[in-house]
Amino acid sequence: MGCGYRKQMKRKRLKSKEVNRELADYNLELSKKDSVELIEEGKLKILSFNGEGAFFDHENKWSPTLKYLQSNELLKKIVVDMGAVKFVVNGADIMRPGIIEIEEGIGDGDFIVVVDVDNRKPLMVGVALFSSEEMQEKNEGKVIKNIHYVGDDIWKLK
Repeated sequence: MGCGYRKQMKRKRLKSKEVNRELADYNLELSKKDSVELIEEGKLKILSFNGEGAFFDHENKWSPTLKYLQSNELLKKIVVDMGAVKFVVNGADIMRPGIIEIEEGIGDGDFIVVVDVDNRKPLMVGVALFSSEEMQEKNEGKVIKNIHYVGDDIWKLK
């Protein structure tokens, strides 16, 4: 990003009805009064609701952003110990030993939110590499791929 110059950001207004169809899995209901935009900056695609970055495109699937998840519980949770936090917010994937709690019903490939044990605040959105049951059985290894974390480009996007 160098001298503070950024790639040109493209914005396109969308109809809430279209977005409701796209996000049907999340049981969201945007109304006609909601201002909905698709923001594109380089390869990054963000859906903005009323000026707030709400969803981002990951491999042609929409995932909620961490900021949106702070006020909307849309994803299953994984709770990590405080020792894992500094690694998670630097983009590290989640390894099984750092996990304290695994919510039931997570499927392999699902988007999940990772929170810390003390504050229960969203730290990261990830893709589950195993189901809840498979994670419970594991003692080691990577179980969640980090795709969005506090401080990354999606987090910083205004």
